[in-house]
Amino acid sequence: MTKNNEQLSLEVAALTRETKELGIPIMIVFEGVPASGKTRLSNELLLTLDAKYTHFIPTKSPSEDDLRYQFLQKYWNSLPSKGDINIYFRSWYAYFIEYQENKIKHSIYNKYHDLKRQIQDFESMIKDDGYEIIKFYIEISDKKRREHLREMKDNPLTSWKVQEYESAIQDDVYHKEMHKILKEAPKDEWKIIDYTEKDEAINLMYKHIRTRLKEAIKLHKKKNKVIDGAFTDHFNSELLHQSIENINKKTYKSLVGDLQDRLKELQFALYERKIPLILVYEGMDAAGKGGNIKRVREKLDPTGYEVNAISAPTDVELNHHYLWRFAKDMPRSGHIEIFDRSWYGRVLVERVEGFATKDEWQRAYQEINQFEKMSTDEGAIILKFFLTLDKDEQLRRFKEREELPEKQWKITDEDWRNREKWDLYIEASHDMIEKTNTDYAPWLIVPADNKKSARIEVLKYIIKKCEEVLWGVKQY
Repeated sequence: MTKNNEQLSLEVAALTRETKELGIPIMIVFEGVPASGKTRLSNELLLTLDAKYTHFIPTKSPSEDDLRYQFLQKYWNSLPSKGDINIYFRSWYAYFIEYQENKIKHSIYNKYHDLKRQIQDFESMIKDDGYEIIKFYIEISDKKRREHLREMKDNPLTSWKVQEYESAIQDDVYHKEMHKILKEAPKDEWKIIDYTEKDEAINLMYKHIRTRLKEAIKLHKKKNKVIDGAFTDHFNSELLHQSIENINKKTYKSLVGDLQDRLKELQFALYERKIPLILVYEGMDAAGKGGNIKRVREKLDPTGYEVNAISAPTDVELNHHYLWRFAKDMPRSGHIEIFDRSWYGRVLVERVEGFATKDEWQRAYQEINQFEKMSTDEGAIILKFFLTLDKDEQLRRFKEREELPEKQWKITDEDWRNREKWDLYIEASHDMIEKTNTDYAPWLIVPADNKKSARIEVLKYIIKKCEEVLWGVKQY
């Protein structure tokens, strides 16, 4: 390595120690045809950076298990925590090209425009959260590339790599599609490096990373973190003042079992058709979310569903994008995932309690819509339930929980504190439903003063929506 490049590497290493201290996550992407030099450049970078917080993420052809999940699932799973650095040896761009060229999930994506949109949305939401994405496209002269391939083929320790290249996507197709992506990208989003001259390529790489890290640090220090829930005085919402017919005990018993049996049949049909079902529960404290979920899953096959009871994020979860912990728990095709509270905490409790900045919770509506669309693009059914409750009925249930020994574990000081902010939670809930009620992931507002009525309402709705997707059955 030249002295100039050695000095640049030391500067980059120092800057990454600062980004680590500031908690700025870095994602460095290397794309390029096989034997273009991206292995050498990424290894050069790996040797420069601190191994304690630097991770190498190679993109491989999708496995059978990968195809059971949403297109970007592996990249959600591998997002770096705050301050860490991920080096992607090929990335979601190569993954997109392979989907398109090999017609993977063609019946779902057809022309694959949705995947481009998903990539744009994914990058946009993580950039807004402070992630720095640095993209390189590595090129090389044909002569030099043939030399690299010949060296690898002649060396028994690297000949396997040539075979791997030969079984992957055709080089000319990859090159052509990547150049389309480069042409469509905003100016300066990608840094194109010619690796024909090794030292010059290393020099350009370090200089570009140095520039981008300095910009990221400067931007991070300028951020103004305003905590403001932007609430309205004396807010009232008719949206949450709905009612359904109360069901008596006898009628409830005659209905609930048959509905649960039908839901069990639908679980098998969803599994056969490889359609994931995602059920999201939000609502006022003591509205009966847990009891409602129990009746939904009471007769389901436990090997085909999972319940996620969401609590406050752990330190590890706080060190990632707020959607990361939920993305990791999205179901594989044909399975059911039930969320007892969810990603909507960003626009509910985090807005009300001041855990999220004004910018964070305000942009979350769009981010959540984009996040949900990534799953429904793949054919997932997302149904969201908001259980409403009269304030006096909530008080009655709180007191009952305090008085009955078997229910005392259900009531906490936090429940009483939340009750004091009733109007704020009503406004936050209203805004959430208004801004995230989409055709592909609708909300159902469920009056829950009568728990039995609420349970029947939810069971009927799930069955109706699943039958619509499975067989085009429309019920009005």
